[in-house]
Amino acid sequence: MFARMIAKAFVRQWKKMAMIAFTIALGASLATAMLSVMLDVGDKINQELKAYGANIKVVPKETSVISELYDVGDSTDTGAYLKEDELGKIKTIFWAFNIVDYTPFVSSEAYLDDGRTVDVTGTWFNHHMELPTGEELDAGLMSLRSWWDVIEGEWIDEQQPGGDHAAMVGSTLAQSLDMRAGDKLHLRGSAGDVELTVKGIFDGGGDEDDQIYTTLDCAQLLGGLEGKIDSIEVSALTTPDNELAEQAARDPASLSVSQYETWYCTAYVSSVCYQIEEVITDSVASAVRQVADSEGQILEKTQLLMILITILSMVGAALGICNLVTASVMERSQEIGLMKAIGAQNAAINGLVLTEIMCTAVIGGTVGFFAGIGFAQIIGRSVFDSSISIRPVVIPLVTVLVVAVTLIGCIPAIRMLLGLKPTEVLHGR
Repeated sequence: MFARMIAKAFVRQWKKMAMIAFTIALGASLATAMLSVMLDVGDKINQELKAYGANIKVVPKETSVISELYDVGDSTDTGAYLKEDELGKIKTIFWAFNIVDYTPFVSSEAYLDDGRTVDVTGTWFNHHMELPTGEELDAGLMSLRSWWDVIEGEWIDEQQPGGDHAAMVGSTLAQSLDMRAGDKLHLRGSAGDVELTVKGIFDGGGDEDDQIYTTLDCAQLLGGLEGKIDSIEVSALTTPDNELAEQAARDPASLSVSQYETWYCTAYVSSVCYQIEEVITDSVASAVRQVADSEGQILEKTQLLMILITILSMVGAALGICNLVTASVMERSQEIGLMKAIGAQNAAINGLVLTEIMCTAVIGGTVGFFAGIGFAQIIGRSVFDSSISIRPVVIPLVTVLVVAVTLIGCIPAIRMLLGLKPTEVLHGR
């Protein structure tokens, strides 16, 4: 009998039930899309921000100490260097797969044929590495300085013939020297001379526009710095800092064993820095705060926006359900009054109405969930140019939200049912 009454209610009021299902589906689809994007947006935002440079810088310990004591910024004129042969170890740390890219730098002074002094920076451009793990990696400046505008010529390709004796000249310096792509450039350093071909003129928008960038080997040859580097810039996917990460950044020894394990096994920027220091001798790795802080702030604001949209969609769905269910109960008031008159209790009638609405909610929630997955993929492709991974936790979250919103939306109708008097409705009052 109970099932027959529910079935007949669906047949008689199929339009209202369809509207309730549609309202629930709309709310569920928005909740599914927003929750899916929110739970997966961290890595997507980190990937997007990698285009704006490295978020970790590694320098010799002596350089770091002098910079802190005398507030000399990023000065590397200390005579302290890192070892080039340890660069591959960065990809052996616990969070190796989170290391997207990295490149070393070494600076030296050189003289042009006219006696003018220029700053020369040696680095990787698209350096091919055989890692200790057996993997291979192409790393370098081409991805870490992707915002550079190569206004003439092209990037240095180290893997092409002649790429190991090439240079890129900053736009300001190139203009003062009247230099163009394809020109030859003779440099005399304190320890050797090199003949370079200018592959490109770039505009970086900073001090680098007054410098010459060449391969690491050439810059080391000029300064007699074979096997030595000044610093390393690392681009890593990291998790925004919290109180634990901030405490660990100040003093890892202050953590308890369980706190240390949690911190070490979470991709906080301080954790990644600590692990890099473990494998690079006498080094200090620190976060480039402008990038690291931006990642955290953008992620927090984006997630807050997703939560607000989810809440608003659920509130809208609850209001829609409230109006539709109340209208349905008002239309069926004589039927419900008759049920009460022949002895039906409020609990049974409420159970009947709630069962009808919850069955509708199951249909609408299921349709909305799969539609939300589609919306999430559209957002991922249009905003991040990649698909959104659907986390299993989204299913119970959406289920709880749909049930809660449906029940909240039914409250006014339930109150109306409880106050309904059979004598009044049966007499048309």
